Amino acid sequence: MTCYDRSDLGLLLLRLGTGGVLAAHGTQKLFGWFGGGGLEGTGTAMEAMGYTPGKASAVAAGLAEAGGGTLLALGLATPAAGAAAAGGMVGAAAVHLPNGFFAMNGGYEYAASLALTAAGLAVAGPGRLSLDHALGHTVNRCWMVPLALGVTAAATLAVVGARNKRVREAAEGKQEALFEE
Repeated sequence: MTCYDRSDLGLLLLRLGTGGVLAAHGTQKLFGWFGGGGLEGTGTAMEAMGYTPGKASAVAAGLAEAGGGTLLALGLATPAAGAAAAGGMVGAAAVHLPNGFFAMNGGYEYAASLALTAAGLAVAGPGRLSLDHALGHTVNRCWMVPLALGVTAAATLAVVGARNKRVREAAEGKQEALFEE
């Protein structure tokens, strides 16, 4: 009889809760489930937020959330899953940054919490109640953690940086238009 450690049960709960929330958000973007906009509506919204092209951005965000969330919940490819989900949530947090911290004011609190939890799971690992454990950790090796987090951090910085530049340039263009009137 196998006796599981409390940390295994705790990691399972964190994976199921965080992964489930992320997967639900991702399917809103990809398929329009749970009242989401689907690729068309989300693509239009992404474009308005400065993420271009909008539809490709919607696909990337949806896959990071739905794919990363599902894999986290299953405890499969945990370093890559956690990194992908964290990267997607950092992109979401960037949109909410101007509104301050608290979500009740439109801030980045919720997205940041999901990002930190996903990154924490990537680092901590899935525990023994996971597919990674059942498969002998073939896609959950120690070297995969810094690689997955590093590659995702670099890609996220590039995408968010380009988005922030577009938003800044659009704001400057609006200011110039006001002065011309």
